[in-house]
Amino acid sequence: MRLQSLLALAVSGALLLPVAAQAASSADENSDFMKSCVQQATANGLDAAKAKSHCTCTANGLEKNFTKAELEDLDSKDGVDAKVKQRADALIANCAKQS
Repeated sequence: MRLQSLLALAVSGALLLPVAAQAASSADENSDFMKSCVQQATANGLDAAKAKSHCTCTANGLEKNFTKAELEDLDSKDGVDAKVKQRADALIANCAKQS
């Protein structure tokens, strides 16, 4: 995968952190999280299939590896705990490599 594609996925992933609280049980393609994620990923140059794969990976990873409180923190308007954000960024980057 080209560096530009990975960068686009990372950017779209970072933009998705505010909707991360919706990720629990959100791998369903009709969920708000998936719709928003796929829309942002395709706007950043990913084809629909790769965008869906990336977003599914991200939703599943957030659900599996983050507590509800951590997901709500990612969605907060008053700042995100640095360690939680770092874990979320690492998850998004890992999903970008797999897509």
